[in-house]
Amino acid sequence: MELSRESVPDADMTDQSPSLAQTVALRLREQVVAGVLLPGQRLSETRLAADLDISRNTLREVFRLLTQDGLLTHQPNRGVFVAQPSLATILDIYRVRLMVEVPALAQAWPRHPAVARMAEAVDRAAALAAMQDWRGVGSANMEFHAAIVGLSDSPRLIAFFARIMAELRLAFGLMHSPEQLHVPYIDRNRALLSVLHGDGPAAAADLLRDYLMQSEREVMAAFAARLD
Repeated sequence: MELSRESVPDADMTDQSPSLAQTVALRLREQVVAGVLLPGQRLSETRLAADLDISRNTLREVFRLLTQDGLLTHQPNRGVFVAQPSLATILDIYRVRLMVEVPALAQAWPRHPAVARMAEAVDRAAALAAMQDWRGVGSANMEFHAAIVGLSDSPRLIAFFARIMAELRLAFGLMHSPEQLHVPYIDRNRALLSVLHGDGPAAAADLLRDYLMQSEREVMAAFAARLD
């Protein structure tokens, strides 16, 4: 029997539409970025499949995708766990951040819509800090840096950076004091915006480079202290 044109999925639309596993993987990645899923947390296949209303086969594909992204690990005879970043991973994340964020800001148009999102993220972080919602402050900081990459207008770069930030959030999840970790960046992010508007993108990019290098030192020191 010959199928009509209407009954056959368009090839281009099929290729561009994410699979169910990819859609669920994105949802779980967002939970990592939001600090809901924590490093070292064991994921129950049975419970998670029920909560997400998907088959266990689909969930296994989700696990495979997130393992490829470095967000999950499989331990034989124990199950699937949220990954715990190593010192080498953190160093590599910051190397990538310097390569992606600094050029994006250096070439920014100060009236780009992403600049408004940066300002909104700073205001949100300040409001959440007043409520002592440190996980929320961390999420707002992630939104600030995602907006910086949004200045590039590159969907591929934005998607790539989203995966990097999920790994970074796992590193933040290992820190003993989220308040001490995140609160200083509210003022730093606000200062970065001020320089962008006042002195321009090049000066803001120089400040961001110093900012990221300082952030790397602080996160590495906190991580090393945790290992002692």
